[in-house]
Amino acid sequence: MRSSLFALLPLAASALWGGMYVVSKWGFGAIPPVTLAALRVAVGAATLLAAVAVAYPARDFSRRDWRGFTVLAVWVSVTLVTQFVGTDLTTASEGSLVTVLTPVATLALGVVALGERLTRRKTGGMLLALAGTAVVLASRYGLDSLGAGAASGIALLVLASVGWAAYTVWGKRLVRKYSALETATYSSLLATPLLAAAAAVELAVTDTALGSIPITAGTVGAVLYLGVGATAVAWYAWYKGVEYVDTGTVAVYFFAQPVVGAVLGAVFLQETLGVGFVAGGVVMATGIYAVTTATTQSTGSTDAQRSVD
Repeated sequence: MRSSLFALLPLAASALWGGMYVVSKWGFGAIPPVTLAALRVAVGAATLLAAVAVAYPARDFSRRDWRGFTVLAVWVSVTLVTQFVGTDLTTASEGSLVTVLTPVATLALGVVALGERLTRRKTGGMLLALAGTAVVLASRYGLDSLGAGAASGIALLVLASVGWAAYTVWGKRLVRKYSALETATYSSLLATPLLAAAAAVELAVTDTALGSIPITAGTVGAVLYLGVGATAVAWYAWYKGVEYVDTGTVAVYFFAQPVVGAVLGAVFLQETLGVGFVAGGVVMATGIYAVTTATTQSTGSTDAQRSVD
């Protein structure tokens, strides 16, 4: 029962990421994209480090493990930079559609890199969830603006999807060896100077002074939400799921992100949800159910192995 609840934590992560849609509407666009990504990860790393200091006050890592954390830091830096810049160069519909390629990339990479099983039920469920998400996005955006964004922006978003898939898959060894909390903490901590350097380049190229960024309740709230909620809590929740089920199963929860964003938009921004949203949501939920229930037996086996170890 406990393992089943932990396996559902990535759904909470997707909900927090879905909330970023509403946060963006509240105006954190005043901060340049890469700079925002750097602030987000810096706040997230500080929050996670405080939690690690309490939960794991003394822990030694091998050189191999530090190399592993560094690889994850590179992947997460690539993901955030390409995601933020790519979103800035594309339309909302293009950005949302390309981003949902992440679960597909994660499933494929898990099979290739980790030898995870690709069953008919899991494949069918993933395709069903993908189709349902496409219907949800079509009802939300109309998709009449497809092709209006820059091709470079779409390419960057595809790279962001692959980057997060790699962060998920290559983090599995460290998550299983240590913990979701430590893996999320040290990967974000090592990503902070990388993103800070990228932000410095962005500010120099755009001739933007850091001091010119307005410090308002909106910008501070946005950074705190992105750093604490969408990074510290969400990344921990995402990796916590990886502790208990395979990466392909965890990835399917990513499809819930645009649905949560649409619901929050309706609640806080008075946006309307049509029949297409409901129909797509049902199809997507069916696909998620198919994937997650297909691995119930293997999850139990993993727990049994865990207890033997």
